[in-house]
Amino acid sequence: MVDDVKIDLPGLLRERMASGNIRYRVRVAGDKSRRILLTVPPGHRDFLDHFHAARAGVALTPASAPSEAATPRSLTWLTLTFEEAMADQVEAGLMTAATLKQRANFFDRLRAEYGHKHMAMPTEQVVKIRDGMIATPGAADNMVKSIRALYGWAIERRIIEGANPAAGVGKLLKKHRGAVPWSIADLTQFKTCHAPGTTAHLALTLFMFTACRVGDVVRLGRANEVQRGGITWLEWQPGKAGSAPVSIPMLPPLEKALRARPVIGPTYLLTDYGRPFASAAAFGNKFRKWTASAKMSDRSPHGIRKAAGELMAAQGASQYHVMAVHGHTQAKTSEIYTKGIERSKLASEAMKAMATLDW
Repeated sequence: MVDDVKIDLPGLLRERMASGNIRYRVRVAGDKSRRILLTVPPGHRDFLDHFHAARAGVALTPASAPSEAATPRSLTWLTLTFEEAMADQVEAGLMTAATLKQRANFFDRLRAEYGHKHMAMPTEQVVKIRDGMIATPGAADNMVKSIRALYGWAIERRIIEGANPAAGVGKLLKKHRGAVPWSIADLTQFKTCHAPGTTAHLALTLFMFTACRVGDVVRLGRANEVQRGGITWLEWQPGKAGSAPVSIPMLPPLEKALRARPVIGPTYLLTDYGRPFASAAAFGNKFRKWTASAKMSDRSPHGIRKAAGELMAAQGASQYHVMAVHGHTQAKTSEIYTKGIERSKLASEAMKAMATLDW
């Protein structure tokens, strides 16, 4: 931790307060009786500037927000102001941290080239930015989506007048089939490579018997277990905004896989060092290595979630059953898993009726 680092600078005082927190003060050069409290800690990019100013008898105050240091009404100012607003939404549970991180990464790219320009961006500029990312069409479309969200937020708050410059800008990736659902053969191939007791096998089992997303699977642990009527249930609030809480019984295959783990931690899935995965992205990197070692390509964790939905439907589950497990709040979202199955059943029943015809 930063507080445990000893920093040898003239006049720098490291003091532990009654609360246990550490504060740093600096003796003013030539006036030992005067001490200035530093408002940024060691490790902050402006720490040395604040230290040297304090030695000269000047107390610097950091900007309360990054946007305050930007040129007003510039694109840099607008994007930073929007990021601060999104951070508030994350704090209030109205947006996921992953969405904020993704948009912030796109805005970093915007600021690098256009940050000095006025915040009023014309539509042709958005098109130019999109076309400049043609090598990565998915990222290009997400860039446009982020810009659209930026200006939608700014226009609603009367920060900018006029139309949204990203409205009507089309996608480069016209057809996106999404994650490929895993087949029974895929599941067998993965399990053959990764035996019971391994983290890879446990991850597969968790996805199959919870149908949760990557962002949720890395957070699930014994704290999510609830005993009800002699049955162990798993309950969690999905991280995706707008999702309904999920409560499902723990089926024997999952319970067996979980109880077989030799190391118990705060989460079910642990790294090779016995610690929770730092993020969904970190787990995703590991999962790609597992599929590679199983000689599988174009297979992702979300594809297991889709396979679980289709298998539930094949076993007679309605779209409302799938909704309850997947945390969907709109029937049309779960309908994609049940529509084909239900049509097949109807076709089968119709053909049975045709079989009785006297031809």
